[in-house]
Amino acid sequence: MTWVTITVTGALGALTRYGVSGWIQRRTTTSLPTGTFTVNLVGAFALGWVAGSGIDGTATTAAAGFLGGFTTFSTWMVESWSLAGEGRRGRRRALVNLAATLVSGVAAAALGYGLAT
Repeated sequence: MTWVTITVTGALGALTRYGVSGWIQRRTTTSLPTGTFTVNLVGAFALGWVAGSGIDGTATTAAAGFLGGFTTFSTWMVESWSLAGEGRRGRRRALVNLAATLVSGVAAAALGYGLAT
């Protein structure tokens, strides 16, 4: 039953990410991937909260599946690679995107965890 939970919630998370990330990106004026950045921070915070809350069983499995599908490492990497291909300025923007997402993601997870405990 665990694999069914992961599969269904992961698919729902991926569909939600696609919609939310695109919705955010269409409302920004920057070429930086703000939609992906936002969903990754929200997902990191939420999974930190789940980890710190002490809930277990099917709820944790469902949260891990949904948030695993909702956040996206591969899109973050491809968008950073794409930025890096835009010349010198693009390489700087790619490094900012990588560093900002990494540092902010860890901070968001820690904040979620801390608020739950």
